[in-house]
Amino acid sequence: MGVVIIDGSTVRDFVTDEEQFKKSVDENFAALDLNNDGVLSRSELRKAFESMRLIETHFGVDVATTPDQLTQLYDSIFNKFDCDGSGTVDLPEFRSEMKKILLAIADGLGSCPIQMALEDDDQSFLNKAAKLEAAKLDPTHTQAS
Repeated sequence: MGVVIIDGSTVRDFVTDEEQFKKSVDENFAALDLNNDGVLSRSELRKAFESMRLIETHFGVDVATTPDQLTQLYDSIFNKFDCDGSGTVDLPEFRSEMKKILLAIADGLGSCPIQMALEDDDQSFLNKAAKLEAAKLDPTHTQAS
């Protein structure tokens, strides 16, 4: 387990590094595309969000959310990603929405640094952003993978 310190500029620099951002988002998309059809279905995107447990918890404490409320919430998230209303999320739509999300995180962080404890094998976008920044500061540091 490791600890990284990031702020808004860390996240923004990661998003504006088109090569690293595209590589990371594309890898994430491929991992979520369980049937390898090149698009994310409603159920594939929902499984991804369920695995993160971001919605069912509040500061790490389980909260009571009815199945209908969860379905409604996941559907609204899916609809936000499905920009063309096709019923699936393709790679350009996924990239576009992830960029918006990460830039919103960067704006929210501003110049206030935060510490994050991460597992050694953590492949989150925020960890990749921290690795990219570290590589810029220390060229011997491993590039964001």
